[in-house]
Amino acid sequence: MVRRLFGNPPWYPGEEDADVSWYDVMQVCLNGHKITAMLKSSPEYGKQHCSDCGATTISNCQKCQAGIQGYHHVPGVIGGSLTKVHAFCHECGEPYPWTTARLGAAQELAEELEGLNEEEKETLKASLDDLVRDTPRTTLAATRFKRIVAKAGKGAADTFKDILIGVISEAAKKMIWPG
Repeated sequence: MVRRLFGNPPWYPGEEDADVSWYDVMQVCLNGHKITAMLKSSPEYGKQHCSDCGATTISNCQKCQAGIQGYHHVPGVIGGSLTKVHAFCHECGEPYPWTTARLGAAQELAEELEGLNEEEKETLKASLDDLVRDTPRTTLAATRFKRIVAKAGKGAADTFKDILIGVISEAAKKMIWPG
């Protein structure tokens, strides 16, 4: 086993659990930039502030204090896929601060759009919550979003994409921005 070649760090569960997979803790800034997916196993990569935007970093859900789920360590496997910054806490289901901030920015943008009436703006804002969650309403929300944003123009569509791309569900991404 690779881990035993280097010894077990003090927080490791123990020799009797050496064949158990586990999640590391991720550190993310309040704006959603990933700092490290392995804060527990490699704390030297942690930072107090983000190098991209200067925001404070967190490694726990601000609602329930659960560690933000990071890299999935699997015994005997070296490497693996990139760890995604999730929109919601895996323990309590609450949105992380970056999700709330992006939704707020998208709602403000909806208010600013010219060429839409008040009903369309309200429908657009109401659809945003269903775009970040993968639920039975996601398809409906994506359809409404595409229709209304198309009316507002390409500039609006591009701005929404910049704001939402990091937190929108995969199903909604595929419907709204295929390819």
